[in-house]
Amino acid sequence: MERKISVSDAELEILEILWSADHAMNANEIRSMLNQVRSWERTTVLTLINRLLKKGVISQEKREVYYYLPCIERDEYVKEETRNFLEKFFKGSSKNLAAALVDSEALSREDIRELRDYFNRNM
Repeated sequence: MERKISVSDAELEILEILWSADHAMNANEIRSMLNQVRSWERTTVLTLINRLLKKGVISQEKREVYYYLPCIERDEYVKEETRNFLEKFFKGSSKNLAAALVDSEALSREDIRELRDYFNRNM
């Protein structure tokens, strides 16, 4: 990603639906999927879609109605958000992040062992 993209939690929910689909979806299909966990009004869904369009995160295609596709892959977005998080809270230091996780007791001994094994396999 060349530019930082800021996506709200609500916009991210729409992106998650589009990422999980294997095809373009229209607003009604997106809303139907969202209604399994949220009951947002049609206008709310359309507002969020328009925000994502303006940010260049999704594209639209006119058929009988508009269909939407993500312009960025989920893994690319997650990597960029991880870099932003690391920079914002830990001055870019993954060591500081790991120390904060250990100090806050967010990691169990099992978590630490699994991470150690992961690093040993991938280094």
